[in-house]
Order: sequence, then C-alpha cells, then structure tokens
Amino acid sequence: MGQVTLYLDPETESKMKAAAKSAGISQSRWVAALIREKTATQWPDSLARLAGTWSDDDFPSLEEIRAGMGEDVPRESL
Repeated sequence: MGQVTLYLDPETESKMKAAAKSAGISQSRWVAALIREKTATQWPDSLARLAGTWSDDDFPSLEEIRAGMGEDVPRESL
C-alpha cells in the first residue's frame, strides 16, 4: 500500500480531522475515500438509480416557463 505525505494549512487540517471523526473513520481512510470519489469514472449507484424516475408531469413545459417572460429584446444586427 502506498503512502503519501500531505501538507495542510491549520484550518484545512482541522476540517479534515473533524470530517474524519464525524464519519467515524481514520484520517487516512477519509482522505482515501475522498480521492476515490473525486477520481471515479462512473456515476455513483445512488445517482444511476434515479434515471427515469421523473415523469413529464414533474417539470413545467417550455411554454409554461416562458409564459411570464414578456417579449424578447430585439437583437442587434451584425
């Protein structure tokens, strides 16, 4: 297993320690999990499961969105 030395400013170090403690894991595991999350090459399963769960009724139509917008400003000719 590889080892890495990190140099953190005091505020960042404090935040990292608090986050690791809150998660109930070591600082090393917390940093490793963060690196895995930030370098992932696929969507998390929790997000992939959302695909197709919304119906068309969940979102306004384009006409509904534009209804209260008024007229568009005339464009400048080139």
